Amino acid sequence: MAYLPALLFLFLCLVLMLGFPVAFSLAGSALIFAYIGAWFGVIDASFLWLFPNRLFGILNNQTLLAVPLFVLMGVMLEKSQLAEQLLAAMNHLLKRVKGGLGMAVVLVGMLLAASTGIVGATVVTLAVLALPGMLKRGYSPSQASGIVAATGTLGQILPPSIALVLLGDMLSSAYQQAQLSLGLFSPKTVSVGELFAGALVPGLMLVLLYLSYIFIFNKPQSSEVEANKVASDQALADAEGRALWFMLAKALLPTLSLIFVVLGSILFGYATPTEAAAVGAFGATLLAAMQGRLSWKTLREVGEASLHVTTMVFLILIGAAMFSLVFYGLGGESLVQQWFEALPGGVFGAMVVVMLLIFLLGFILDFIEITFVVVPIVGPVLLAMGIDPIWLGVMIAVNLQTSFLTPPFGFALFYLRGAAPASIKTAEIYRGVVPFIGLQLLMLVVLACWPTLATWLPAYLYG
Repeated sequence: MAYLPALLFLFLCLVLMLGFPVAFSLAGSALIFAYIGAWFGVIDASFLWLFPNRLFGILNNQTLLAVPLFVLMGVMLEKSQLAEQLLAAMNHLLKRVKGGLGMAVVLVGMLLAASTGIVGATVVTLAVLALPGMLKRGYSPSQASGIVAATGTLGQILPPSIALVLLGDMLSSAYQQAQLSLGLFSPKTVSVGELFAGALVPGLMLVLLYLSYIFIFNKPQSSEVEANKVASDQALADAEGRALWFMLAKALLPTLSLIFVVLGSILFGYATPTEAAAVGAFGATLLAAMQGRLSWKTLREVGEASLHVTTMVFLILIGAAMFSLVFYGLGGESLVQQWFEALPGGVFGAMVVVMLLIFLLGFILDFIEITFVVVPIVGPVLLAMGIDPIWLGVMIAVNLQTSFLTPPFGFALFYLRGAAPASIKTAEIYRGVVPFIGLQLLMLVVLACWPTLATWLPAYLYG
């Protein structure tokens, strides 16, 4: 009976591999093992009455209200087609720099990530806009694919990322539980704003690593091809006679203003993530209207997409809440703590095992499932061992970003395969992402050696 929590986790993995929906797999596994535990007297039958309280707690969570609003903001920005103008402006600015088009894709992807926070949308948008032009400019299929896929995953780490919002909420609960287990009955919390601040510096450092790699190792097949104009760059050719500052301002100012209002209001404490998300959704709608892209059809498509993502997130969250409740009711926290204490290396050994587990789960599960399942299980134990919650959150986010790129199951690769031209082979996509996986692993090592990269800005802003 002591190993019922481990059996619960293995049963969940088996059900998921059989292809059942994640939300129902989590809830169904939890209910089955709750009744098994009650049958054998491991948990009291009245324990099941805690389920309604958990469900109402999720639906009343003000932080999670930011999720549908950020999704709406991202989808609306995608419909406004600002990315096309941004790519044209950045390419014009960097056209005389070695690897300028690749660097322009990274910078545009960074801005898209900071304004939408959705990995799939960023990868697909960049694949449609940038891949054909990069191939015609002399970039090899593997080079172009690697740049687009890696840049798209920046939405996982750069705020206001949906992943960071969900991760922040889970870490806050885990942190409170860890403090209560240590006898601290006035527990502190971890805000989403603190996690945003912690992820900002590592995210920007990762962007610099991408830019440096492209500048140093980019080798177009022909300088003549690199210099040729392509049909997709006709907007650049028409803009040669215009003032460069006007072109850049027209493309950059709307997006940068929205990012500054949303992210700045959160970081400097003027608004909660939910309030900032509402302002961002309104601002994205206003930008779409200014671009002449706002219509009843667009509003319907944006509403349907936002509803689809929100429903998926909350269904998985409800299932995960039931799973974690039963896991702890069966004594899972004590079992995990015993395993971690038995590992060689203490806290370091436990952290390595958790990072490896999350990396491997990233092959078969989305970041939402990993956040809702793994963090509630291992988070309280790791935090009770003295690990900083902000650093742990950023390490998990970068790790998940790496798993998004790793063949053969990386989700960013699936998004890119669906949007890339048929002439690009899957093997070429896999080869192209290998250097960027190395850069992300390097970022993980740097964060492990210097945790202050993730903790100094939250400490400065929030104390």
